[in-house]
Amino acid sequence: MNATTLFYVFISIIVTSFIIDKILGTLNARHYSDTPPLEVADVYDKKEYQKSQAYKKTNANFSNITSLFSITLTLFFFFIDGFKYVDDFARSHTVNTILVALIFFGVILIGSDLLTTPFSYYKTFVIEESFGFNKSTKSLFWKDKIKGLVMSSFLGGGILALTIWFYQIFNENFWMYAWILIAVFSLFMNLFYAKLIVPLFNKQTPLESGELKTAIEAYAKKVGFKLDAIFVIDGSRRSTKANAYFSGFGSQKRIMLFDTLINDLEIPEIVAVLAHEVGHYKKKHILFNLFTSLLLTGFMLFLFSLFINMPLFSEALGVAIPSFHIGLIAFGVLYSPISEITGMFMNYISRVFEYQADNFAKETFAANPLISALKKLNKNSLSNLTPHPTYVFMHYSHPTLFERIRNLKKE
Repeated sequence: MNATTLFYVFISIIVTSFIIDKILGTLNARHYSDTPPLEVADVYDKKEYQKSQAYKKTNANFSNITSLFSITLTLFFFFIDGFKYVDDFARSHTVNTILVALIFFGVILIGSDLLTTPFSYYKTFVIEESFGFNKSTKSLFWKDKIKGLVMSSFLGGGILALTIWFYQIFNENFWMYAWILIAVFSLFMNLFYAKLIVPLFNKQTPLESGELKTAIEAYAKKVGFKLDAIFVIDGSRRSTKANAYFSGFGSQKRIMLFDTLINDLEIPEIVAVLAHEVGHYKKKHILFNLFTSLLLTGFMLFLFSLFINMPLFSEALGVAIPSFHIGLIAFGVLYSPISEITGMFMNYISRVFEYQADNFAKETFAANPLISALKKLNKNSLSNLTPHPTYVFMHYSHPTLFERIRNLKKE
Protein backbone atom coordinates (compact mmCIF):
# COMPACT_ATOMS: atom_id res chain seq x y z
CA MET A 1 0.00 0.00 0.00
CA ASN A 2 1.33 3.45 -0.91
CA ALA A 3 0.78 6.76 0.88
CA THR A 4 -1.97 7.95 -1.49
CA THR A 5 -3.99 4.75 -1.03
CA LEU A 6 -3.65 4.96 2.74
CA PHE A 7 -4.76 8.60 2.67
CA TYR A 8 -7.97 7.62 0.91
CA VAL A 9 -8.46 4.77 3.39
CA PHE A 10 -8.45 7.45 6.11
CA ILE A 11 -10.99 9.49 4.16
CA SER A 12 -13.19 6.44 3.53
CA ILE A 13 -13.27 5.56 7.23
CA ILE A 14 -14.22 9.11 8.20
CA VAL A 15 -16.93 9.41 5.52
CA THR A 16 -18.35 5.93 6.15
CA SER A 17 -18.63 6.61 9.87
CA PHE A 18 -20.46 9.87 9.11
CA ILE A 19 -22.89 8.19 6.70
CA ILE A 20 -23.70 5.37 9.12
CA ASP A 21 -24.30 7.88 11.89
CA LYS A 22 -26.65 9.92 9.67
CA ILE A 23 -28.57 6.80 8.58
CA LEU A 24 -29.07 5.77 12.19
CA GLY A 25 -30.10 9.29 13.13
CA THR A 26 -32.64 9.38 10.30
CA LEU A 27 -34.10 6.01 11.30
CA ASN A 28 -34.40 7.22 14.88
CA ALA A 29 -36.02 10.51 13.87
CA ARG A 30 -38.73 8.70 11.94
CA HIS A 31 -39.96 7.21 15.21
CA TYR A 32 -40.19 10.47 17.15
CA SER A 33 -43.95 10.75 16.59
CA ASP A 34 -44.81 7.10 17.28
CA THR A 35 -47.43 6.33 19.90
CA PRO A 36 -45.60 5.34 23.09
CA PRO A 37 -46.04 1.74 24.35
CA LEU A 38 -48.75 1.23 26.96
CA GLU A 39 -46.20 0.88 29.79
CA VAL A 40 -44.99 4.46 29.24
CA ALA A 41 -48.17 6.05 27.88
CA ASP A 42 -48.68 7.98 31.13
CA VAL A 43 -45.24 9.64 31.18
CA TYR A 44 -46.41 12.65 29.17
CA ASP A 45 -49.77 14.31 28.67
CA LYS A 46 -50.54 15.53 25.14
CA LYS A 47 -48.91 18.95 25.56
CA GLU A 48 -45.80 17.52 27.24
CA TYR A 49 -45.43 14.88 24.53
CA GLN A 50 -45.53 17.56 21.84
CA LYS A 51 -42.85 19.44 23.75
CA SER A 52 -40.67 16.31 23.97
CA GLN A 53 -41.07 15.76 20.22
CA ALA A 54 -40.07 19.36 19.54
CA TYR A 55 -37.02 18.96 21.80
CA LYS A 56 -35.93 15.78 20.02
CA LYS A 57 -36.37 17.29 16.57
CA THR A 58 -34.55 20.48 17.54
CA ASN A 59 -31.60 18.50 18.90
CA ALA A 60 -31.57 16.20 15.86
CA ASN A 61 -31.46 19.17 13.47
CA PHE A 62 -28.74 20.81 15.54
CA SER A 63 -26.75 17.57 15.58
CA ASN A 64 -27.00 17.35 11.79
CA ILE A 65 -25.62 20.88 11.45
CA THR A 66 -22.75 20.33 13.90
CA SER A 67 -21.78 16.94 12.46
CA LEU A 68 -21.85 18.30 8.90
CA PHE A 69 -19.66 21.21 10.00
CA SER A 70 -17.30 18.80 11.77
CA ILE A 71 -16.83 16.40 8.87
CA THR A 72 -16.46 19.25 6.36
CA LEU A 73 -13.78 20.83 8.52
CA THR A 74 -12.06 17.47 9.08
CA LEU A 75 -11.97 16.59 5.38
CA PHE A 76 -10.77 20.10 4.50
CA PHE A 77 -7.97 19.77 7.07
CA PHE A 78 -6.92 16.39 5.61
CA PHE A 79 -6.95 17.59 1.99
CA ILE A 80 -4.91 20.75 2.64
CA ASP A 81 -2.28 18.76 4.59
CA GLY A 82 -3.27 20.51 7.80
CA PHE A 83 -1.26 18.13 9.96
CA LYS A 84 1.87 19.08 8.02
CA TYR A 85 1.35 22.77 8.77
CA VAL A 86 0.73 22.17 12.47
CA ASP A 87 3.74 19.84 12.65
CA ASP A 88 5.94 22.44 10.91
CA PHE A 89 4.70 25.10 13.34
CA ALA A 90 5.54 22.92 16.34
CA ARG A 91 9.01 22.08 15.00
CA SER A 92 9.74 25.76 14.33
CA HIS A 93 9.61 26.35 18.11
CA THR A 94 11.63 23.40 19.44
CA VAL A 95 13.55 20.28 18.49
CA ASN A 96 12.53 18.40 21.62
CA THR A 97 10.31 15.48 20.55
CA ILE A 98 8.03 15.66 23.57
CA LEU A 99 7.57 19.43 23.31
CA VAL A 100 6.87 19.15 19.57
CA ALA A 101 4.07 16.66 20.31
CA LEU A 102 2.64 18.83 23.11
CA ILE A 103 2.62 21.93 20.88
CA PHE A 104 1.13 19.90 18.01
CA PHE A 105 -1.79 18.57 20.04
CA GLY A 106 -2.12 21.87 21.89
CA VAL A 107 -2.69 23.75 18.64
CA ILE A 108 -5.22 21.15 17.45
CA LEU A 109 -7.02 21.14 20.82
CA ILE A 110 -7.25 24.94 21.03
CA GLY A 111 -8.24 25.27 17.37
CA SER A 112 -10.95 22.63 17.71
CA ASP A 113 -12.24 24.23 20.89
CA LEU A 114 -12.42 27.68 19.30
CA LEU A 115 -14.45 26.29 16.40
CA THR A 116 -16.84 24.16 18.47
CA THR A 117 -17.44 26.51 21.41
CA PRO A 118 -20.02 28.62 19.53
CA PHE A 119 -22.08 25.46 18.96
CA SER A 120 -21.80 24.53 22.63
CA TYR A 121 -22.80 28.06 23.61
CA TYR A 122 -25.82 27.97 21.29
CA LYS A 123 -26.97 24.60 22.59
CA THR A 124 -26.72 25.78 26.20
CA PHE A 125 -28.17 29.27 25.93
CA VAL A 126 -30.62 28.82 23.06
CA ILE A 127 -31.81 25.20 22.82
CA GLU A 128 -31.56 24.15 26.47
CA GLU A 129 -32.72 27.59 27.57
CA SER A 130 -35.80 27.57 25.34
CA PHE A 131 -36.93 24.19 26.70
CA GLY A 132 -36.42 25.25 30.32
CA PHE A 133 -33.36 23.14 31.13
CA ASN A 134 -30.51 25.63 31.30
CA LYS A 135 -29.70 27.25 34.64
CA SER A 136 -26.10 28.14 33.84
CA THR A 137 -24.94 31.73 33.55
CA LYS A 138 -22.62 32.99 30.82
CA SER A 139 -19.95 33.56 33.47
CA LEU A 140 -20.26 29.98 34.71
CA PHE A 141 -20.19 28.65 31.14
CA TRP A 142 -16.86 30.36 30.41
CA LYS A 143 -15.40 29.36 33.77
CA ASP A 144 -16.30 25.71 33.08
CA LYS A 145 -14.80 25.99 29.61
CA ILE A 146 -11.49 27.40 30.88
CA LYS A 147 -11.27 24.91 33.77
CA GLY A 148 -11.99 22.01 31.44
CA LEU A 149 -9.38 23.16 28.94
CA VAL A 150 -6.72 23.62 31.62
CA MET A 151 -7.51 20.27 33.24
CA SER A 152 -7.52 18.33 29.97
CA SER A 153 -4.28 20.03 28.91
CA PHE A 154 -2.57 19.26 32.21
CA LEU A 155 -3.74 15.65 32.56
CA GLY A 156 -3.74 14.73 28.87
CA GLY A 157 -0.46 16.50 28.23
CA GLY A 158 1.18 14.78 31.19
CA ILE A 159 0.10 11.31 30.07
CA LEU A 160 1.15 12.03 26.48
CA ALA A 161 4.57 13.33 27.57
CA LEU A 162 5.23 10.28 29.74
CA THR A 163 4.07 7.91 27.00
CA ILE A 164 6.46 9.46 24.46
CA TRP A 165 9.22 9.31 27.06
CA PHE A 166 8.54 5.59 27.49
CA TYR A 167 8.70 5.21 23.70
CA GLN A 168 12.08 6.95 23.57
CA ILE A 169 13.47 4.57 26.21
CA PHE A 170 11.75 1.26 25.45
CA ASN A 171 10.90 1.63 21.72
CA GLU A 172 8.16 -0.84 20.63
CA ASN A 173 7.78 -2.13 24.20
CA PHE A 174 6.63 1.30 25.36
CA TRP A 175 3.01 0.13 25.30
CA MET A 176 3.40 -1.98 28.45
CA TYR A 177 4.68 0.97 30.49
CA ALA A 178 2.07 3.31 29.01
CA TRP A 179 -0.57 0.72 29.92
CA ILE A 180 0.64 0.62 33.53
CA LEU A 181 0.62 4.43 33.62
CA ILE A 182 -2.96 4.61 32.34
CA ALA A 183 -4.06 1.82 34.70
CA VAL A 184 -2.65 3.64 37.72
CA PHE A 185 -4.19 6.91 36.57
CA SER A 186 -7.60 5.29 35.98
CA LEU A 187 -7.56 3.64 39.39
CA PHE A 188 -6.56 6.91 41.03
CA MET A 189 -9.32 8.82 39.26
CA ASN A 190 -11.91 6.19 40.19
CA LEU A 191 -10.90 6.51 43.83
CA PHE A 192 -10.51 10.25 44.14
CA TYR A 193 -12.56 11.81 41.32
CA ALA A 194 -15.22 13.08 43.74
CA LYS A 195 -12.64 14.59 46.07
CA LEU A 196 -10.34 16.17 43.49
CA ILE A 197 -12.23 16.88 40.25
CA VAL A 198 -15.88 17.41 41.18
CA PRO A 199 -15.10 20.31 43.58
CA LEU A 200 -13.54 22.20 40.67
CA PHE A 201 -16.97 22.43 39.05
CA ASN A 202 -19.58 21.75 41.71
CA LYS A 203 -20.19 22.34 45.38
CA GLN A 204 -20.65 19.18 47.41
CA THR A 205 -22.35 19.24 50.79
CA PRO A 206 -23.07 16.34 53.14
CA LEU A 207 -26.72 15.31 53.12
CA GLU A 208 -28.40 16.82 56.15
CA SER A 209 -29.97 14.64 58.80
CA GLY A 210 -33.64 14.04 58.19
CA GLU A 211 -36.16 11.64 56.73
CA LEU A 212 -34.26 11.08 53.46
CA LYS A 213 -30.93 10.34 55.12
CA THR A 214 -32.63 8.04 57.63
CA ALA A 215 -34.36 6.13 54.81
CA ILE A 216 -31.10 5.77 52.85
CA GLU A 217 -29.18 4.59 55.91
CA ALA A 218 -31.92 2.09 56.79
CA TYR A 219 -31.80 0.61 53.29
CA ALA A 220 -27.98 0.48 53.29
CA LYS A 221 -28.04 -1.37 56.62
CA LYS A 222 -30.65 -3.80 55.32
CA VAL A 223 -28.52 -4.86 52.31
CA GLY A 224 -25.20 -4.78 54.17
CA PHE A 225 -23.84 -1.82 52.23
CA LYS A 226 -21.25 0.13 54.20
CA LEU A 227 -22.26 3.75 53.82
CA ASP A 228 -19.28 6.09 54.07
CA ALA A 229 -20.66 9.39 52.80
CA ILE A 230 -23.73 10.89 51.13
CA PHE A 231 -23.22 14.18 49.32
CA VAL A 232 -25.55 16.59 47.55
CA ILE A 233 -24.24 18.27 44.37
CA ASP A 234 -25.53 21.65 43.26
CA GLY A 235 -26.45 20.42 39.79
CA SER A 236 -29.22 23.01 39.61
CA ARG A 237 -26.55 25.68 38.98
CA ARG A 238 -26.33 24.40 35.40
CA SER A 239 -29.43 22.38 34.55
CA THR A 240 -32.81 21.16 35.77
CA LYS A 241 -31.89 17.59 34.75
CA ALA A 242 -31.35 15.17 37.63
CA ASN A 243 -28.83 12.44 38.36
CA ALA A 244 -27.33 10.24 41.07
CA TYR A 245 -24.23 8.08 41.04
CA PHE A 246 -21.55 6.34 43.06
CA SER A 247 -17.99 7.54 43.04
CA GLY A 248 -15.00 5.47 44.09
CA PHE A 249 -14.99 2.12 45.79
CA GLY A 250 -13.76 0.57 48.98
CA SER A 251 -13.20 3.14 51.72
CA GLN A 252 -13.39 5.97 49.16
CA LYS A 253 -16.91 5.33 47.89
CA ARG A 254 -19.47 8.12 48.00
CA ILE A 255 -23.12 8.47 47.12
CA MET A 256 -23.64 11.58 45.00
CA LEU A 257 -27.15 13.05 44.76
CA PHE A 258 -27.99 15.98 42.53
CA ASP A 259 -30.12 18.54 44.32
CA THR A 260 -32.48 18.39 41.33
CA LEU A 261 -33.03 14.69 42.04
CA ILE A 262 -33.99 15.44 45.63
CA ASN A 263 -36.37 18.15 44.45
CA ASP A 264 -38.02 16.05 41.73
CA LEU A 265 -38.52 12.72 43.49
CA GLU A 266 -40.26 11.44 46.59
CA ILE A 267 -38.17 9.76 49.30
CA PRO A 268 -39.09 6.15 48.35
CA GLU A 269 -38.24 6.96 44.73
CA ILE A 270 -34.83 8.37 45.69
CA VAL A 271 -34.09 5.28 47.78
CA ALA A 272 -35.13 3.09 44.83
CA VAL A 273 -32.72 4.97 42.53
CA LEU A 274 -29.95 4.48 45.09
CA ALA A 275 -30.89 0.81 45.42
CA HIS A 276 -30.25 0.54 41.69
CA GLU A 277 -26.82 2.15 42.15
CA VAL A 278 -26.06 -0.14 45.09
CA GLY A 279 -26.95 -3.01 42.75
CA HIS A 280 -24.19 -1.93 40.38
CA TYR A 281 -21.77 -1.91 43.30
CA LYS A 282 -22.89 -5.23 44.75
CA LYS A 283 -22.81 -6.93 41.34
CA LYS A 284 -19.22 -5.71 40.80
CA HIS A 285 -20.20 -3.81 37.65
CA ILE A 286 -17.91 -0.90 38.48
CA LEU A 287 -14.88 -3.16 38.80
CA PHE A 288 -15.83 -5.08 35.65
CA ASN A 289 -16.09 -1.87 33.63
CA LEU A 290 -12.76 -0.63 34.96
CA PHE A 291 -11.05 -3.96 34.26
CA THR A 292 -12.56 -4.27 30.76
CA SER A 293 -11.68 -0.67 29.91
CA LEU A 294 -8.07 -1.32 30.89
CA LEU A 295 -7.96 -4.53 28.81
CA LEU A 296 -9.25 -2.66 25.76
CA THR A 297 -6.73 0.12 26.38
CA GLY A 298 -3.93 -2.43 26.57
CA PHE A 299 -5.11 -4.06 23.34
CA MET A 300 -5.20 -0.68 21.59
CA LEU A 301 -1.72 0.28 22.83
CA PHE A 302 -0.33 -3.08 21.73
CA LEU A 303 -1.74 -2.63 18.22
CA PHE A 304 -0.39 0.91 18.14
CA SER A 305 3.08 -0.38 19.04
CA LEU A 306 3.03 -2.61 15.94
CA PHE A 307 2.43 0.34 13.60
CA ILE A 308 4.17 3.25 15.32
CA ASN A 309 7.38 2.96 13.29
CA MET A 310 5.69 2.99 9.87
CA PRO A 311 6.85 6.04 7.84
CA LEU A 312 3.85 5.37 5.59
CA PHE A 313 1.60 6.93 8.23
CA SER A 314 3.43 10.24 8.08
CA GLU A 315 3.66 10.15 4.27
CA ALA A 316 -0.10 9.59 4.00
CA LEU A 317 -0.73 12.69 6.11
CA GLY A 318 1.77 14.78 4.14
CA VAL A 319 4.29 15.05 6.99
CA ALA A 320 7.98 14.73 6.07
CA ILE A 321 9.33 13.59 9.45
CA PRO A 322 7.82 10.42 10.99
CA SER A 323 6.90 10.93 14.62
CA PHE A 324 4.98 9.49 17.52
CA HIS A 325 2.26 12.15 17.41
CA ILE A 326 1.60 11.77 13.67
CA GLY A 327 1.53 8.00 14.08
CA LEU A 328 -1.00 8.46 16.88
CA ILE A 329 -3.29 10.53 14.61
CA ALA A 330 -3.11 8.00 11.78
CA PHE A 331 -3.61 5.03 14.06
CA GLY A 332 -6.54 6.76 15.74
CA VAL A 333 -8.38 6.97 12.42
CA LEU A 334 -7.59 3.36 11.49
CA TYR A 335 -8.60 2.11 14.94
CA SER A 336 -11.94 3.95 14.97
CA PRO A 337 -13.93 1.08 13.33
CA ILE A 338 -12.59 -1.29 15.99
CA SER A 339 -13.50 1.29 18.62
CA GLU A 340 -17.07 1.37 17.27
CA ILE A 341 -17.31 -2.42 17.59
CA THR A 342 -15.92 -2.52 21.11
CA GLY A 343 -18.20 0.41 21.98
CA MET A 344 -21.25 -1.57 20.84
CA PHE A 345 -20.07 -4.53 22.92
CA MET A 346 -19.63 -2.34 26.01
CA ASN A 347 -23.06 -0.78 25.45
CA TYR A 348 -24.61 -4.24 25.29
CA ILE A 349 -22.89 -5.26 28.53
CA SER A 350 -23.99 -1.98 30.11
CA ARG A 351 -27.63 -2.64 29.19
CA VAL A 352 -27.39 -6.10 30.74
CA PHE A 353 -25.93 -4.56 33.89
CA GLU A 354 -28.79 -2.04 34.04
CA TYR A 355 -31.31 -4.86 34.09
CA GLN A 356 -29.33 -6.58 36.85
CA ALA A 357 -29.19 -3.39 38.92
CA ASP A 358 -32.93 -2.84 38.41
CA ASN A 359 -33.60 -6.40 39.55
CA PHE A 360 -31.45 -5.86 42.62
CA ALA A 361 -33.46 -2.75 43.50
CA LYS A 362 -36.72 -4.63 42.95
CA GLU A 363 -35.63 -7.57 45.12
CA THR A 364 -34.11 -5.55 47.97
CA PHE A 365 -36.47 -2.56 47.96
CA ALA A 366 -39.44 -2.35 45.58
CA ALA A 367 -40.22 -2.13 41.88
CA ASN A 368 -42.97 0.50 41.89
CA PRO A 369 -40.95 3.38 43.40
CA LEU A 370 -38.19 2.75 40.84
CA ILE A 371 -40.72 2.68 38.00
CA SER A 372 -42.27 5.98 39.08
CA ALA A 373 -38.79 7.49 39.55
CA LEU A 374 -37.71 6.43 36.07
CA LYS A 375 -40.89 7.89 34.58
CA LYS A 376 -40.36 11.22 36.33
CA LEU A 377 -36.70 11.43 35.35
CA ASN A 378 -37.50 10.68 31.71
CA LYS A 379 -40.37 13.15 31.71
CA ASN A 380 -38.28 15.92 33.25
CA SER A 381 -35.53 15.44 30.67
CA LEU A 382 -37.99 15.13 27.73
CA SER A 383 -36.53 11.73 26.84
CA ASN A 384 -37.33 9.81 23.69
CA LEU A 385 -39.85 7.05 24.51
CA THR A 386 -39.82 5.49 21.03
CA PRO A 387 -36.22 5.18 19.77
CA HIS A 388 -35.46 2.95 16.80
CA PRO A 389 -34.18 -0.51 17.93
CA THR A 390 -31.07 -0.28 15.73
CA TYR A 391 -30.21 3.12 17.18
CA VAL A 392 -30.64 1.68 20.68
CA PHE A 393 -28.39 -1.26 19.83
CA MET A 394 -25.65 1.00 18.48
CA HIS A 395 -25.73 3.89 20.93
CA TYR A 396 -27.70 3.23 24.12
CA SER A 397 -25.83 2.29 27.28
CA HIS A 398 -29.20 1.84 29.06
CA PRO A 399 -32.28 -0.08 27.97
CA THR A 400 -35.20 2.07 26.90
CA LEU A 401 -37.68 3.15 29.57
CA PHE A 402 -40.28 0.78 28.13
CA GLU A 403 -37.88 -2.18 28.36
CA ARG A 404 -36.86 -1.35 31.92
CA ILE A 405 -40.44 -1.03 33.13
CA ARG A 406 -41.45 -4.27 31.41
CA ASN A 407 -38.53 -5.99 33.13
CA LEU A 408 -39.38 -4.50 36.53
CA LYS A 409 -42.99 -5.68 36.24
CA LYS A 410 -41.99 -9.29 35.62
CA GLU A 411 -42.91 -11.65 38.44
